[in-house]
Amino acid sequence: MFRGVNTVNLDSKGRMALPTRYRGVLAECCDSHLVVTVHEDGCLMLYPLPEWEEVEHKLIRLPNQNRQARRLQRMLLGHATELDMDGHGRILLPQRLRDFAKLEKRVVLSGLGKKFEIWNEEAWDRSCEEWRSEEQPEGEIPEALDALTL
Repeated sequence: MFRGVNTVNLDSKGRMALPTRYRGVLAECCDSHLVVTVHEDGCLMLYPLPEWEEVEHKLIRLPNQNRQARRLQRMLLGHATELDMDGHGRILLPQRLRDFAKLEKRVVLSGLGKKFEIWNEEAWDRSCEEWRSEEQPEGEIPEALDALTL
């Protein structure tokens, strides 16, 4: 289970060191094999390989006659790239994906349970401000969240 927000640096080659607390879990659950892909919000998503394979199977089963399904397949499957964490806990993010997410020196790694999101630090900060300032009209809670108590 991946939790928390970490600010990390990309080196000049585009490598990112994953926080130490995740390395053992990733080595155990997926033998350090990961998949990175894009997200429409402008960030990257990083999955342990077994988690990605579940998502991939769901995406493949979508009806490709549906325009939105094709778009989602093209975005997520088309950009999916397998990565291996090296002995120093680093992953090399492909240039095309770094460009997509506008990743520079400082990036934010956000743990979201079974996956991570990787954000440009400034984009993350802007998005956090937007999320906090968004007003939800009364009664507009999605049905899936209706029974959730925090």
